[in-house]
Amino acid sequence: MAAKALFLDRDGVVNLDGGYVHRIEDFHLVPGILDLCRRAKEKGYLVLVVTNQSGIGRGMFTEEDFTRLTEHMKDVFAAAGAEIADVFHCPSVDDGHPDRKPNSGLFLKARAAYGLDMASCVSVGDRERDIRAALAAGVGRNFLFSTEDAPTLATARVKTLDEVATWL
Repeated sequence: MAAKALFLDRDGVVNLDGGYVHRIEDFHLVPGILDLCRRAKEKGYLVLVVTNQSGIGRGMFTEEDFTRLTEHMKDVFAAAGAEIADVFHCPSVDDGHPDRKPNSGLFLKARAAYGLDMASCVSVGDRERDIRAALAAGVGRNFLFSTEDAPTLATARVKTLDEVATWL
């Protein structure tokens, strides 16, 4: 049986989006994210983070800053029993880059790395570009975590991460 994953955007889904978050002291979890990841893990999902990190390409912070914060994030999740299996990121500012969402490259890299059955996977993003990338990669169920009322291609719009857990 192929693996399945819960794909999470980072800024705005895993952590509160304070704009180009790259310092540990600015990293604050979105309420409900640890519970969602624990529930996903219990149901056999790998937890994977897929994130645009154009702050690197813009020179606002370095790959080393990103790696330091990523290790901190993974430690926090592991301590809570909500392990993140892997993090895929794109530092480019070029919207034509195949890994930069709304392009599907990060999802496809994850599929190749973990042998994922994309139709069995779930994604959560806070912007339509996250949903477009997941759909292009064949992710089966996609949730827009947003209180806005704009049209979406997502399976559903959710206002809390608890709502996503009911779909796992």
